[in-house]
Amino acid sequence: MTVLTELLSNRWLWTAVVASTSAQLLKVLLILLLEWRWHPAAFMETGGMPSSHSAMVAALSTGVGLTEGWNTPVFAVAAAFAMIVMYDATGVRHSSGVQAKLLNELVDELRAVVREGFAPKPLKVLLGHTYLEVLIGSLIGVLVGWFSFRVL
Repeated sequence: MTVLTELLSNRWLWTAVVASTSAQLLKVLLILLLEWRWHPAAFMETGGMPSSHSAMVAALSTGVGLTEGWNTPVFAVAAAFAMIVMYDATGVRHSSGVQAKLLNELVDELRAVVREGFAPKPLKVLLGHTYLEVLIGSLIGVLVGWFSFRVL
């Protein structure tokens, strides 16, 4: 079996990718339904509802737990990895988004005072996630993982 064939048949990897993709698609649909605007670029953006990173690692952990067992070293690694990703999404990355918002406001105030030659690019604000966004992303991941390994 070639490396490419092995990668293409790796059910755990593709389950994680499907979960992440599903969360990103849901993000675009939620913007359409709640804000009445078509924003397909949101598919490639980080942050927002739901967390695709959380969906990905939750699906991976669920698939590993269902196939390898909940009391195995490989599940422990997958679960620890998932916890780190989710903690980072709500902690460091969320704080960075809040700081970016404040810095953008300061730049706007400075722009009003210093009119010539002062044109820095705004920082990206949606970097991290709220706890609810991570929770919903995780639930999507668990459902996709369960469906992939118990239904298909």
